[in-house]
Amino acid sequence: MFNPRGLRLEEIVARLGGVLQGDGAVVVSQVGTLLSAGAGQIAFLANPKYRLQLQHTQASAVIVPPQFAAETARPCIVHANSYAYYARVVALLNPPTQRPLGVHARAVVHSPVPASASIGENVVVGVGVSLGENVVLYPGCVIGDQVAIGDDSRIYPHAVVYDGCVIGKRAIIHSGAVIGADGFGFAKEGERWLKIPQIGRVIIGDDVEIGANTSIDRGALDDTVIADGVKLDNQIQIAHNCSVGEHAAMAGCVGIAGSTRIGRRCTIGGAGMISGHLEIADDVHVSGGTLVGKSLSQPGQYTGVFPLLAHGEWLHNAPYIKRLVKLAERIGELEKKLERMEKTP
Repeated sequence: MFNPRGLRLEEIVARLGGVLQGDGAVVVSQVGTLLSAGAGQIAFLANPKYRLQLQHTQASAVIVPPQFAAETARPCIVHANSYAYYARVVALLNPPTQRPLGVHARAVVHSPVPASASIGENVVVGVGVSLGENVVLYPGCVIGDQVAIGDDSRIYPHAVVYDGCVIGKRAIIHSGAVIGADGFGFAKEGERWLKIPQIGRVIIGDDVEIGANTSIDRGALDDTVIADGVKLDNQIQIAHNCSVGEHAAMAGCVGIAGSTRIGRRCTIGGAGMISGHLEIADDVHVSGGTLVGKSLSQPGQYTGVFPLLAHGEWLHNAPYIKRLVKLAERIGELEKKLERMEKTP
């Protein structure tokens, strides 16, 4: 997986930029934390609370922001965004595993496959599928009819892409993800529910990553749309007819109900819940565990989590929480009475 030969620091800077401080001939072959890294590894400082570890690290080199460059005697690469630089170094030293090109003998493929593609064991590719160059389908993937997958996309084992969905370039879809299953669409008729056929698609842009066991439902009528650069963690549910704007990011177990529009560059913390038919503006950041029950028209951080308490203290406070509305009404009445008393001569 990693680069056993390693790279000299000067080679890394030539490829990725940054300012080299110290011996550029030092070779690193892997990345580690300041605490655990040893010889042949490069560590990084992104969070200032770990700055003391910078002085004691055994790493061969470090990546640091400019304000901490003078605090280490070790060879270092100085960059304003040390965390993003670390991410690029990890990718440089750990290129993706190369799968065999071509179609495995145990795959079932009903569409043309480019010579640069890799189709693994027990993959099923439907009729009318368009695969771009260098697409990798890991064992057990199922690609439905009339699906389009862009260049350099990788779909990991046992992911499923339903009929008619479109996936852009350089997508990463992890194991168990389901793209394009039916949304939760039913019409009440008496005591029973009538299924509403879901005739939209899922459209996924370029450079999107979708975590393991995440589900994105196809649209009921219009398409569900995931725009360029979106990053989705594991076990997320995005319901039918939603749209997610460019470069939004969501942590694990987020749930988004149907027909909600999420703006560009939004973030949603783990287990955040978004009700249906809402509009979320660009640059909204929702804290983990927060329930969003109304549209948010202004950018900013939104939090709706009551602070954690010991169980006994929670039980003591809970009755007062339930009475807040009545207490507010009583305070309002008392304020009115006080105002009348002050006006009385």
